[in-house]
Amino acid sequence: MAGGTFTVQNKVRPGVYINIKSEVKTLGSLGDRGVAAFPASLPWGKSGITVLESETYLENSLSLIGYHATDPRIRHITAAMSHASKVMIYRLGATGAKKATVTVGDLTATAKHGGLRGNDLQISVQANIDHSGAYEIQTFLDGEEVDSQTVANVNELKSNAFVDFSGTGDLIETAGASLSGGTNGTGGAGEYGDAFAAFEAEDFNVLGLPVDDSAIKQLAVAYTKRLREQGGKKIQTVLYDYPSADYEGVISLKNSIITSDGLTVEPTSLIWEIASMEASAGVNESLTYASIPNAVDVTPKYTNSEIVQALNHGEMVLSVVNGRVVIEQDINTLTTFTTDKDNKFRKNRVVRVLDSAANDIKKIFSKSYIGKINNNAEGRNLLKAEVISYLDSLQGLGAIQNFDSQSDIEVLAGNDVDAVLITIGLQPVDSPEKIYVNITVK
Repeated sequence: MAGGTFTVQNKVRPGVYINIKSEVKTLGSLGDRGVAAFPASLPWGKSGITVLESETYLENSLSLIGYHATDPRIRHITAAMSHASKVMIYRLGATGAKKATVTVGDLTATAKHGGLRGNDLQISVQANIDHSGAYEIQTFLDGEEVDSQTVANVNELKSNAFVDFSGTGDLIETAGASLSGGTNGTGGAGEYGDAFAAFEAEDFNVLGLPVDDSAIKQLAVAYTKRLREQGGKKIQTVLYDYPSADYEGVISLKNSIITSDGLTVEPTSLIWEIASMEASAGVNESLTYASIPNAVDVTPKYTNSEIVQALNHGEMVLSVVNGRVVIEQDINTLTTFTTDKDNKFRKNRVVRVLDSAANDIKKIFSKSYIGKINNNAEGRNLLKAEVISYLDSLQGLGAIQNFDSQSDIEVLAGNDVDAVLITIGLQPVDSPEKIYVNITVK
């Protein structure tokens, strides 16, 4: 029987899902968070988007991206999966990639995907000692058996998750034939545009860009603004060293970490973990002083005045506090404040609340109301009641406060016969970050 905890009552499998908390709150139609998206070069995997699910990552990572979850070559992806419920990777370099192959007699084995990782595959053909005339065909990756079949001839072989078999006729024994000729595609900056277009059709919370290229970062900022302001998708994007974005939808990481095993992590690699932490943070949660797992130090390390200056510039800084590596303040790059967007919008917790409200109300309307109710007082009251229920759930979580269903929401007819105008007043809750104490000595 399935089990575990739940944030939203949306489980598929029958089972018992139990939360043990002080004062449990029903979340109603509050959408799940925890989905991060990344364009990244991989030496294995299908073209387009590969989806990694936290529940199956350990068992599926080898076939999906070519490495075990514990392999140090993908420790950045595993770090991301330790936070995110789902990671979507658009494979850069898949276009034009060549598949590794090998031929033994009448049998040809071809890697399932193009890329360099296919060159680490081998096949073995050995006579089966228990069945006369039968052969055992094994597929190995880095010397580890990933598939085994017992057949009488080439025709009976079935493709597996790593190799496609072709040919007809008899089998010839070989202790180990290595596949070769696999190459990655040439890729290029244009592939990032392809990745962004592919992600636009998906639902995700945060885009991570693990690259230090100003032109690509500029493209990502424009993409983020377009999705947020024109596409109706309230996402955030995490970049390295790009505070000039000056936008609530963009987070700029300033420095990186040293791990407990002595590895100095490149900031672009740390983007995977930071983006996933941001994607998984709840609407009632701030990442200010959140610990970076497995980190013991930061690089570079900044003085107090340098940290203050970086925060004022809209940069996310990592520092060491009481032996822990923490996010100094959960902020984005917004530093130019206006009457429409004051300094509250620089706090990612506030942005998460507002983004979730926008995304979820859109989802409520599109799933249950668009084309399904009359645009009259009765129909609009139904919609209003649904939105109030949703906002009450946010208030129950402590994500917003002082919401009054009588005075803080209006659902009126719009200018067109098929239009509805919803006006909502929200007060997001932030986390306390500064404590001022007066002590009087008597």
